[in-house]
Amino acid sequence: MPYWRLSGFYFIYFAILGVLLPYWSPYLASIGFSYSQIGDLMAIIMATKMVAPNIWAWLADRSHSSMPLVRVACLLAVIAYAGVFLGTSFWWLALVMMTFTFFWHAVLPQVEVITLNHLGEDSHRYGRVRLWGSLGFIAASLLLGAALDVNPASLVLPVLLSLLAALFIVTLFIRETGKHLPEERGSIVAYIRQKPELIAFLLVCFLLQASHAPYYTFFTLYLTEFGHSKSVIGGLWAFGVVCEIGVFLIMHRFLKPRHFRVLLIASCVITGMRWFMIGQFPENMPMLILAQTLHAVSFGLFHGVAVAMIHRYFTGHHQHRGMALYGSISFGAGGALGSFASGYSMSWFGPTTTFAIAGLVVWLAALIAFLWVRARFTVTA
Repeated sequence: MPYWRLSGFYFIYFAILGVLLPYWSPYLASIGFSYSQIGDLMAIIMATKMVAPNIWAWLADRSHSSMPLVRVACLLAVIAYAGVFLGTSFWWLALVMMTFTFFWHAVLPQVEVITLNHLGEDSHRYGRVRLWGSLGFIAASLLLGAALDVNPASLVLPVLLSLLAALFIVTLFIRETGKHLPEERGSIVAYIRQKPELIAFLLVCFLLQASHAPYYTFFTLYLTEFGHSKSVIGGLWAFGVVCEIGVFLIMHRFLKPRHFRVLLIASCVITGMRWFMIGQFPENMPMLILAQTLHAVSFGLFHGVAVAMIHRYFTGHHQHRGMALYGSISFGAGGALGSFASGYSMSWFGPTTTFAIAGLVVWLAALIAFLWVRARFTVTA
């Protein structure tokens, strides 16, 4: 188990996310884009996650090897991202971000499979490796938040480029498991059609991630309008991820197949409460801190359950495509539609109503999980 090499990958990958999520929208606002335009650009970033992981996963399954493709994708992401230094028009940035994220989104699902294969029967200890991603997010959001209080928003550009280059370097030192994967008969689509509970589960993932879009896209801009500094906002982002780390550290104690359904429903219910808190109390720091505490559930717990379920039911040469499908439907399709819709909702109805809608969306996900994600799906392969 190459613990430190995999941990280093997660640290840098999520440090990139710790720059993109809190501070890319403020950069776009600083060069004159409106809420709806920012929502559109963030939707493009998410939309590539619907397509890219599946294409790269198909290549990995065909070649029986992931790491060479991961390294190529990381290198191409660096080259594509460099285009942000060449222009600031809406369509140019849309093209650059679409190209860069097409390669960047290809990387994580492949490394997730490699990590879980290294863990083998100890897959419940996934959180011990994944927590380094949370630490990377914290470091990036805190340090850059403080730096942006005294530097222009454009500082995010060279920081992202440096992190992408570092990600490519660390992939050079990660090896494959060498584990033989048995052939699976039939297509992955046919496999999914045979399991309606799986379809319901993927819909829950889609809705939960769609509900995160106002937070991921506009949380920093929203709180800035109420007088909070970038340092304070960065601290709130980081605190949420600290709570997420706590869940990853103890997840192996209760992340058992018989608990998946209950944890899934609880995650959705609590996430809805979180969005209502943020929408209603943007000036109330104790309430914001409480809302950020719930990030442990809305992302940490939910993601841990989702990854465990995906790994359990997509086996053999379906592994890569199963993990890619999860990312495409949830973070990709859910994130893209949510970002697109929240941009217009922020412009038309304002942040309070937008976060309330997000809360209702994720409560719908809880209802779907309650009705159709049955316990037998989580205990029978």
